[in-house]
Amino acid sequence: MHNFFKPTQYIAVLLFSCLPFYAVAETAEEKGLAITIEADKRDTGWQDQTASLEMTLRNRHGQESKRKIRSKTLEVSGDGDKSMSIFDTPRDIKGTAFLSYTHALKADEQWLYLPALKRVKRISSNNKSGPFMGSEFSYEDLSSQEVEKYTYKLLREEIIDGRECFVIQRTPAYKHSGYTKLVTWLDKSMYQPIKIEFYDRKKALLKTLTYSGYQQYEGQFWRADSMHITNHLTKKSTDLVWTDYAFKTGMKARDFDRNSLKRAR
Repeated sequence: MHNFFKPTQYIAVLLFSCLPFYAVAETAEEKGLAITIEADKRDTGWQDQTASLEMTLRNRHGQESKRKIRSKTLEVSGDGDKSMSIFDTPRDIKGTAFLSYTHALKADEQWLYLPALKRVKRISSNNKSGPFMGSEFSYEDLSSQEVEKYTYKLLREEIIDGRECFVIQRTPAYKHSGYTKLVTWLDKSMYQPIKIEFYDRKKALLKTLTYSGYQQYEGQFWRADSMHITNHLTKKSTDLVWTDYAFKTGMKARDFDRNSLKRAR
């Protein structure tokens, strides 16, 4: 749910395997792609991941509601990741579960299990820009961000919050995106995002997502403790606070099939 760059195999990696990744890139587009491939490569090999998170929804008047969620993700070689989020509180949505299969250019597959109705609802590929469970995150935001999903352009280098960053523009290469572009501030040392701006179909700034509290796990993988997204149109915001990260727990593909949605507790 929260990784901006997700592991995937990408043929362009071969172009950079014998040289420093930045050395062979000349145009702004080539540099943006090279940096993205490097970030993707650095976050490969975690196999699977579990975490707990608290979601805080905040309306334009500052009123809050909280939800507790368990998250698990499976790294898939040659394709996008599989992930599941299970809601534990509040009581009226307890047992609600969201399953996502991310792909590169073909449509992602996403399902939502609604315990009150005891049925699984498939999320239409045309409706990924809709809000996820009342939050400011869309269904599209919850997909793992495969390299092939976008074209890239390095806009500049900039310091933000004391961190040196690449500023990279991503343009969706797949149908039905709710965005015309995303602009990402990518930390030069961690190769993880510090800030992302989302521009809507009218090319106006719609949302800003910031990450903080990064920690390193397994001596390699960086994960943020906190994420904050603001919708500039609605003035609503959502916070995610992540805890209890665990990796390489032995999960298999069968733990992410559609039947597992109904078994989620």
